[in-house]
Amino acid sequence: MSEIQEINKHLEELRRRILKIVIVVIAITAFLLAFHAEPVEILGVGLFYPTPQPLDNIAAQITDYFRVNLVPESVQLIQTAPGQAFFAQVYIAALVGIVAVMPIIIREVAAFLKPALKENEIHISRNITIPALGLFVAGCLFSYFLVIPYILDFLYKYGESAGLVTFLNIMDFVTFVLQFLLAFGLSFQLPMIMYATTASGMTDAKFWRKNIRYAVVIIVIFGAIITPDGSGITMWFIAAPMLALYLGGMVIIERKERKLAALT
Repeated sequence: MSEIQEINKHLEELRRRILKIVIVVIAITAFLLAFHAEPVEILGVGLFYPTPQPLDNIAAQITDYFRVNLVPESVQLIQTAPGQAFFAQVYIAALVGIVAVMPIIIREVAAFLKPALKENEIHISRNITIPALGLFVAGCLFSYFLVIPYILDFLYKYGESAGLVTFLNIMDFVTFVLQFLLAFGLSFQLPMIMYATTASGMTDAKFWRKNIRYAVVIIVIFGAIITPDGSGITMWFIAAPMLALYLGGMVIIERKERKLAALT
């Protein structure tokens, strides 16, 4: 009976922490859907302030920014059913909310796992919180500026070469963009996962070098799964950075292990 009560206690704690995260994400999402970012210049510095304007909200501004910077010039972005533009803005607002709440998500996960962690593991979880957030943002930025524009341009050049007028549904476009932003944000956590498992004693530096061939296969499969075409080319936009992250993480872990060995 005590074990059941303990399980229920953990489940209740998990529910409370998830609910806290969901409430904050919903609040940010609602704000982005209800307010417009109005530009203002103060002492020569360009800033923004929110004004209530649900029809031309911040999510719509972000959507338009995505359209201008990511959609190839020869492609027309359209909606084919009522409400698609609205739901696209909801998706974008929710993504911004999740990214903005990432520090809270990391803190709540670490707090939930804290009772089950050893002293050194708690220290590790504190040390990787900021780097993990930085890598998530770096992955999103890398995807936005260096991957998505080239993949879209590459895929739609086939239609341009055939003399076709290409239309892109707003929902397909937003789903495509969010898919890559999240995929890169999460995949950039690879060095942190490697560091955490090694520092906690679950693996050692030799493990990552020994299993590099399996890592390459898994990363390539992952790249093939989340890319939208079957050309075998666009998957390398994802696989190549992940391989570089794996190798970089492996080198850093080996170097740190050698330094620790030299001190002992």
